[in-house]
Amino acid sequence: MQAICTLPEYDIKMFVVGVTGGIGCGKTSVTDYLAGKGIIIADADQAARVVVMPGQPALQSIAQHFGENLILPDGQLNRRALRDIIFDNETERRWLEQLLHPLIFQQINFELEQATSPYVVLVSPLLIETSQHQLVNRILVIDVSEETQIARTMNRDGVPREQAEAILRSQSDRQNRLNKADDVVDNSGSLEQLHQQLDKLHQTYLDMAASN
Repeated sequence: MQAICTLPEYDIKMFVVGVTGGIGCGKTSVTDYLAGKGIIIADADQAARVVVMPGQPALQSIAQHFGENLILPDGQLNRRALRDIIFDNETERRWLEQLLHPLIFQQINFELEQATSPYVVLVSPLLIETSQHQLVNRILVIDVSEETQIARTMNRDGVPREQAEAILRSQSDRQNRLNKADDVVDNSGSLEQLHQQLDKLHQTYLDMAASN
């Protein structure tokens, strides 16, 4: 999957580490641990929620394009229903990406500019697939086997194996992510093993940020 829109250039002032990985890889476990060390986390998924909050122009555009039934009684976007519409519809998915990607980029840009920690993390499942990778100095990929991804997704989201496999196929190829990585964390073991890897990387990033 390639970026479908040209995003504005961004003059990085902070040292930014991009964290990415496929579904079920454990990105949240990584960012929670780094946040506990005082590192600011900018979350692309959260930015995507912000830009479609009630009152935002993007929400109105989505309702006009896909139908008012996508707006819940409390005014929020029915994200599950929208995902169901675009999952197997390339044309509609591209329309939505063209609307939202620049807005998400701007929101991430704002959050990175506000960061005050020694370095800042941008966590995004689409870091490599979109132009968001242009915002980071270094890419950290959280890696597990595809079978582990499927099992964790089924357990976490309560979805059948077929749906978990379909989600996996819709994402960037595992090897492609690894090829783009500056650093890789293996999250197939225990939390302690994960934290040991992150401790080393955290110190590396502190050193890099200090000399940036």
